[in-house]
Amino acid sequence: MDQFKQISTFVDVVNKGSLSAAARAEGVAPAMISRRLDALEGRLGVKLLQRTTRKIALTHEGTAFLESCQRILADLENAEASVAERSLKASGTLTISAPAGFGRQHVAPLLPSFLAEHRDVTATLNLNDRIVDLIGEGVDVAIRIASLSDSALVGVKLADNTRVVVASPDYLQRHGKPQSLDDLAMHNCLAINNEGSQRGWSFRQNGRNVTLKVTGNMACNDGAVLHAWALAGKGLAWRSMWEVGAEIEAGRLVTVLDEYAAPGNAIYAVFAQRQHLPLRIRAFVEFLRRAYAAPDYWRRRWGLAA
Repeated sequence: MDQFKQISTFVDVVNKGSLSAAARAEGVAPAMISRRLDALEGRLGVKLLQRTTRKIALTHEGTAFLESCQRILADLENAEASVAERSLKASGTLTISAPAGFGRQHVAPLLPSFLAEHRDVTATLNLNDRIVDLIGEGVDVAIRIASLSDSALVGVKLADNTRVVVASPDYLQRHGKPQSLDDLAMHNCLAINNEGSQRGWSFRQNGRNVTLKVTGNMACNDGAVLHAWALAGKGLAWRSMWEVGAEIEAGRLVTVLDEYAAPGNAIYAVFAQRQHLPLRIRAFVEFLRRAYAAPDYWRRRWGLAA
């Protein structure tokens, strides 16, 4: 910092024609300007200026050094101007992570419209159902459907999300409709299974949240497969409304145990830093938030009239 100040002071003195003029422009005493020049010359081991408080003259070494300093300061000014311009206009590559099913249905279809609005942005969308390390994997923003527990991450809520137990009308006609959580033990429950660990189903019972391990003859680590099995009448499935809303509206799936529904996990955009967030990230998060908040968004995505 001291070295840079010495160089900028040297250029200012030459441009303004005297130490006193440079001192007035900066609002410091001429002695301060003189000390900076002395330090610069002492560090370089050469005389740059023949000077008094009112008059200066460049030495041969000073003339050569001035050209280099002016070029460096101009490059720095251009670099700062370029960064400032980018802060006003979204640009660069945006790396996005999203759950596979949600990303296919509610991120990928919106991405072309976002890029049409921000033509200097390019995007990479990675779809997977694991929790990514944003910093370690170079992810700018991740879409998560969960309660945020990592305080190091910043989350912006994009939309509410609820989970419901669904089955096809055919399945319910053959096996009956469960009336209580205890009835789940008598039904074929289609559960998510990740790396040998089955995910429980969460409900609200007697004023508290409960998580139940359900049983069935089929499990899968892909929610889209469970969705398809439920449509085919193979059992009950615990799915998000963003995924099954269209089938519920059309009567292809029916919700059960609605009175036991637990508070949903919201849909969030999360990112690692709090300050100086690049405009491409801020613009993308706001774009999704506005899209999901549109009154007819979910019905349109389900292929239904507004």
